[in-house]
Amino acid sequence: MAKEYYKILGVEKNASQDEVKKAFRKLAHQHHPDKSGGDEEKFKEANEAYQVLSDPEKRRTYDQFGSSAFSGGAGSGFAGEQGENGFGGGGFGGFGQGFEGVDLGDIFGDLGDIFGFSTGGGRERRGTPRGADIQVDMELSFHDAVFGVEREVSVTKATACERCAGLGAEPGTKMKDCSACGGSGSVVHRERTMLGTMQTRRVCSECHGEGRMPETVCANCRGIGLEHKRKTVSVQMPSGVREGDIVRVRGGGEAVKSGTSGDLFLRIHVLPDPRFERDGFTLRSRVEIGFRQAALGTEVDVAVVDGGEVTLKIPAGVQSGTELRLKGKGVPQGHIRGDHLVTIQVVTPKKLSRHQKKLLEELDA
Repeated sequence: MAKEYYKILGVEKNASQDEVKKAFRKLAHQHHPDKSGGDEEKFKEANEAYQVLSDPEKRRTYDQFGSSAFSGGAGSGFAGEQGENGFGGGGFGGFGQGFEGVDLGDIFGDLGDIFGFSTGGGRERRGTPRGADIQVDMELSFHDAVFGVEREVSVTKATACERCAGLGAEPGTKMKDCSACGGSGSVVHRERTMLGTMQTRRVCSECHGEGRMPETVCANCRGIGLEHKRKTVSVQMPSGVREGDIVRVRGGGEAVKSGTSGDLFLRIHVLPDPRFERDGFTLRSRVEIGFRQAALGTEVDVAVVDGGEVTLKIPAGVQSGTELRLKGKGVPQGHIRGDHLVTIQVVTPKKLSRHQKKLLEELDA
């Protein structure tokens, strides 16, 4: 049955070699059997199409005669001597033989990092291992959340073994190349498939990708390089943190051998202060005054977040609900501070004596 190689790769008949390669990379990424959700049949189909269309001579033959010209597989076809019908008798020895030994690095590029197979020249790309992150809750007073504070945090986590400094070797002994992988940190597994011999490179299970092992393992961590213990770190809380904010401490998480530690995340919980409400970098509070004070004006002491009180002058005739500003008494924001707004609440007396009532009636008159 004739195969439509251009349609398989999703390119036009006049597509350039770069477009053909790009289309195959995309399909290989999507369907490679080593990837979760991959499709081996579609991967083989795409690879067969690429083997033909990426070779100018095979592509010309395909354009003229179709896929039937490659009845021995995408790797067979023209090679050396031709038979009387113009097609090679020996060719590339079939698709499977043609694929074996091909440098996959040019075809797959960085996809080896995703699928876990060798990309040609024997070079393996491995990312630096990273430890797990840790998240803990931290409770702050309203005052400390506004101005910031230095706090100590204790967590039990994996840390580098103090005896061997994380190497896994007993102090004074040497490290040696892993006998299982020869010091490369990985082992190659080969498997014969319809495409030929496929090889995958996997992390060595003996040295866990290190390539080296201790001659004598550490008596404390038994070669793991890690130990679980409670560690206390000092953290400077920034000013202005709010409920639900998360402060990140880089490297404060779990350690991992021959890698970088994860991070410590502190979720902030701010204890309320009945005297204040916070609105961004502005603080709000409320003060109650009597009718006479509102009418004649007065001065009152107002609690501020800095501690203590400040005197606030209330003008005569102030109306209930009026906001008066204490400039620069709010939440710090860099080198400046927000303001503190004080809402005036005029309290109307519920019980009056006869004399007080008479005076109010005379005042109204």
